Amino acid sequence: MSSRHGVFITGTDTEVGKTHYSCRLLRTLNKQGKSTAAMKPVASGAEYVDARLRNDDALQLLGAANTTTDYATCNPYCFEPAIAPHLAARQAGQCIELDVIAEHFLQLEQQADITIVEGVGGWQVPLNESDCVADLALRLRLPVILVVGLRLGCINHSLLSAQAIIDSGLELLGWVANGIEKDFPMLEENIAAIEQRLPVPCLDILPWQQNRKNNHDEPSVNISWL
Repeated sequence: MSSRHGVFITGTDTEVGKTHYSCRLLRTLNKQGKSTAAMKPVASGAEYVDARLRNDDALQLLGAANTTTDYATCNPYCFEPAIAPHLAARQAGQCIELDVIAEHFLQLEQQADITIVEGVGGWQVPLNESDCVADLALRLRLPVILVVGLRLGCINHSLLSAQAIIDSGLELLGWVANGIEKDFPMLEENIAAIEQRLPVPCLDILPWQQNRKNNHDEPSVNISWL
């Protein structure tokens, strides 16, 4: 069963714009009067700030949500090297535990109308020796939105990812076409090809922007699925 008290944001790969979309989604929900919380359960690629590891994606999410959350609750597993999370955890002498993440999510869920949970990498990225991102979404029982980075290979990646999400038994609410390359050729044709083949709607088409990270004046995104 799925919960609309939260939504899980996954992507066709790493660096496809999950954080950008998640932050826009949070700001849209804020404008609609919803109380929002954000979670980046696992993050690889962090820097020390005041002697503590901090991941930029997690910090952006915290800044976009309108409820106050301490960093450790938002991002319980944070690793310095930008490598596969199960390998980063192994290097750090840790094991990523889904039960720990679920406990943190419960805290956030109780203080907000809706909690946005951003995955790491794509749908099948390993988190430990037996669990992957898909298992995390299942553990949290959240519906899913798929962010598709518009670049060469996006049709294949989106179709495979969507089928895997559907096969998991979770609800795939829709997908987002995200412009990550300035001059991606045949952009409209690629979007049309994905639209034709996926059984769920395209919720948004987000154009490429040079400095999108700090742009808080962008239009609202589609929340008709809520």
